[in-house]
Amino acid sequence: MISIIIAEDQSLLRGALAALLSLEHDIQLLAQARNGTEALKLTDALKPDVLVTDIEMPGLTGIEAAERLRQAGAVTKVLIVTTFARPGYLQRALQAGVSGYVLKDAPSAELADAIRKVASGRRAISAEIAENTSIPAIMLSGRERDILRLAETGRSNKDIARALTLSPGTVRNYLANATEKLGAANRIEAFQIARENGWL
Repeated sequence: MISIIIAEDQSLLRGALAALLSLEHDIQLLAQARNGTEALKLTDALKPDVLVTDIEMPGLTGIEAAERLRQAGAVTKVLIVTTFARPGYLQRALQAGVSGYVLKDAPSAELADAIRKVASGRRAISAEIAENTSIPAIMLSGRERDILRLAETGRSNKDIARALTLSPGTVRNYLANATEKLGAANRIEAFQIARENGWL
């Protein structure tokens, strides 16, 4: 049996996933989590073979949860189930150690098959998003992403520096680097490009 935990903040969808996967003879649902923080606690306690998780959730995102599991050396594999078909999300997920990436509109048989692949140590990525992996990865650092997110809210370099305990000059340098990497003309265009491609 393949043991799994499902993490999804929308209760209706979480229930639907649980019901669908419980029909599979070789998949055992151990628990359901409403957010990334709960998913981590349950995964640590129950040690499932696979954590099936959404990306955008309260507390921790699915990608952040995967990163923490990887850093902790957990044996649990992570399978992302999401609506985001953007290459930036896939690239970030793979960097975090995610083993699978399936879109929510995929047939239920594809999801079950992806769980089996991931549990056996293989990679499972929806064909629709895999076609876009030829797009070059824009490797924004974690700090560059943090600063772009704050810049997106209209905060000045001084405000961002205070929020992240950096100097305004350091913030300016990070913004300049991110803007150059993204081929943007200015910070506004930089966070727009990053947001549209799933790099934030």
